Amino acid sequence: MKRNFLFVLALGLTLGLLSGCAHTVERVDTKEAIDLSGRWNDTDSRLVAEEMVNQVLGGAWIDNHQKENDKKPVVVVGLVYNKSHEHISAETFVKDVERAFINSGRVRLVQAGDKREELRRERAAQQEFASMETAKAWGKELGADFMLNGDINSIVDTYKKERVNFYKINMELSNLETNEIVWIGDKEIKKYINN
Repeated sequence: MKRNFLFVLALGLTLGLLSGCAHTVERVDTKEAIDLSGRWNDTDSRLVAEEMVNQVLGGAWIDNHQKENDKKPVVVVGLVYNKSHEHISAETFVKDVERAFINSGRVRLVQAGDKREELRRERAAQQEFASMETAKAWGKELGADFMLNGDINSIVDTYKKERVNFYKINMELSNLETNEIVWIGDKEIKKYINN
């Protein structure tokens, strides 16, 4: 009898623990703002991308370049340095800015960094392995007129159970030939967290 009681008690505790560990997963709209921790998240990335796209495509630099050169400006996106207190992947909003450049039809975009090097390796391989008629020639890359780069900064203020996370994202567009800065944009995000 005592053995049966211990068995039932152990079974009950096990089932109780297992049911307490269960969690649910729910799909939500990707534009829905969900902020669990107060740290940088997908909503922040989307807000930065939207603001940077509006600012950079609304700048006078595009029209100025077209008036002076009678052609669309060519842009390469450089690095966005994370100087914040968190791990932040800038690529999530940089890709949105690149997509907007292309979709606007007002700017031409060229590859940068590792992806450009991958293209060059493929072109080198074609010189050896592809037919002469289809191998892509060296020296025909499109040179960029402007480079877009920036940084992410943050300030954290804490007192007891309260915290404020402040993020400032700065982006700059520079003329590659003259080093002239032709556009500067920024976006600020501030979050109050009360634990």
